[in-house]
Amino acid sequence: MKNTQILTAVCVPEMKPADTGFNTDQIIRMIQDNAECGLMVFPELCVTGYTCADLFNSNVLFKEAEKETMRIAQAVPSGMTAVVGVPVLYHNSLYNCAAVLSAKEIKALIPKSYIPVYSEFYEGRWFTSGRNIYGASVTYGGKDVPFGTDIILEDRNSGAKAACEICEDVWTADTPSAHASLAGAEIICNLSASDELIGKQEYRRTMITQKSASCYCAYLYASSGVHESSTDLVFSGHAMIAENGRLLKDSIYTVENSCEKALIDLETIRYNRMHQNTFETEGESLYRFIETEISPAGGRTEVTAAEASALMKKYERRIVRNPFVPSDMEERGRRCRTILQIQAHGLAQRVRATGIRNLVIGISGGLDSTLALLVCSEARKIVKDIRIIAYTMPSEGNTSSRTYSNAISLMECLQAEVREVPIRKGVESHLQDLGRSIEYQGEGDVTYENAQARMRTYILMDAANMENGLVVGTGDLSELALGWCTYNGDHMSMYAVNASVPKTLVKYICTSYADTCGDEKLKEVLYSIAETPITPELTPAINGQIAQKTEEKIGKYDLNDFFLYYHLRWGFSPAKILAHAMCAYDELDTEMIREAEKRFFRRFFTQQFKRSCLPDG
Repeated sequence: MKNTQILTAVCVPEMKPADTGFNTDQIIRMIQDNAECGLMVFPELCVTGYTCADLFNSNVLFKEAEKETMRIAQAVPSGMTAVVGVPVLYHNSLYNCAAVLSAKEIKALIPKSYIPVYSEFYEGRWFTSGRNIYGASVTYGGKDVPFGTDIILEDRNSGAKAACEICEDVWTADTPSAHASLAGAEIICNLSASDELIGKQEYRRTMITQKSASCYCAYLYASSGVHESSTDLVFSGHAMIAENGRLLKDSIYTVENSCEKALIDLETIRYNRMHQNTFETEGESLYRFIETEISPAGGRTEVTAAEASALMKKYERRIVRNPFVPSDMEERGRRCRTILQIQAHGLAQRVRATGIRNLVIGISGGLDSTLALLVCSEARKIVKDIRIIAYTMPSEGNTSSRTYSNAISLMECLQAEVREVPIRKGVESHLQDLGRSIEYQGEGDVTYENAQARMRTYILMDAANMENGLVVGTGDLSELALGWCTYNGDHMSMYAVNASVPKTLVKYICTSYADTCGDEKLKEVLYSIAETPITPELTPAINGQIAQKTEEKIGKYDLNDFFLYYHLRWGFSPAKILAHAMCAYDELDTEMIREAEKRFFRRFFTQQFKRSCLPDG
């Protein structure tokens, strides 16, 4: 498969203001120590130091900076682009620039667009805005070098495209990064010298993360470190790498040479841009695309799943096992409460729109019907006259004592009208009418199993007619993806409240509710349900205990949800999903993961017919 991962780095070197030789030595050392990177970004004016003040007016300083920038360019290894900050003289004006170094050359010089002259900043004393410089070039290092803000860097081998902006540029309303992103730049490099004030660190972190989200890009931010002059300001060396609204790396107040490295995945950026049709490419013709070298991680454009997984492990690209479930408990609780409120308000609006206040629901004692009943209960808090009519429909010999007792307790705790309709006789009569045995014929007897599921739906639909009610569906997203439902059985309802909730999240929504409900009996029931093996209970129980376990048939839901997430959210190929699964589940045998993935995709595509005729929800 194509290797779309790029190893990037944001670097904050030790420095001495105006000591270009020392500063260059530190930059070169960091480049040499991280030669495997495809792209390295250093702070604003890092060759001279940001706090040189009136020394910027010295011909000696910017000429020395030019000489040292050429020396850095010679140190950049094949396959890498390094971006450093340097002052550049152009038409008798001084510009604060990003120097793009690759293949032993200075590929481009990109000036800062917005020059701050407010509060603690007075850059306008020395520097001129390059905002309106397009199509220009400047003699630098004895060569003609592209100069302007209309430059996008491109590696035609890896396909990576990058652009630069400098510090203040990102703090403005009309950021250069927004225009460059629309023109095709996938990586934004920000060379910064951002001082510290109360609250600024948090604001900066939020701003960079949000910029990577709104531009659907990777954002590399490197700010001047603590070795800058502290005459007027203190600098923290804040370094961040963000991708699609996710902060991958974040460091601050480092004393020695600091380098934060992270793998970014261009495929996620490209998928977001393709999927979000309001992100429209524009202005591409206004930019010059300058060829540079930004090699893929590991130096190979094609990799196997095992090689891609090894890269993610080596460079610590975090792949979580349960991508639908936040790992932070506090965030997980907030997410679960938010989802439940979305579900409840959706159901409440359906009730208001139809004028039907009676909700009919089947309760099995499993997680899905439990969540659906919680949704009904929360909707009743919004529409006060909602009436919840809950049915338990046990099948003698199949329904376990545990699920039955949990179903009864749950309905009582949530103050639903409890109704019990055993289905054994109805199912037997139906099977006899078909002229077949009323007994279970062993594994594969789907007629026996599905007759029960359809009988329950039959009862609920007729009960809804009798009560002038709506049948609330209980099936979740994972079941729908796998087709793990009976067509026109539990597959059908009048409003399906769980249709967008994956199985791995259902459990946490229920336990989160348990932890905050303030009802000890309800909490006990909810936890008991959460700890019950997932089962449809459509085959005979053994000594009153659950015999049929869903995950033994279709695989573990955590793996299925993992495959589902990366298939739907990022559009990854099976090979790339396998690479991610190998990274997240490194204790599992690769062949076992591969077989689980094959089973998932086989079911996902063959069961589409069930998803083609779903109720609203």
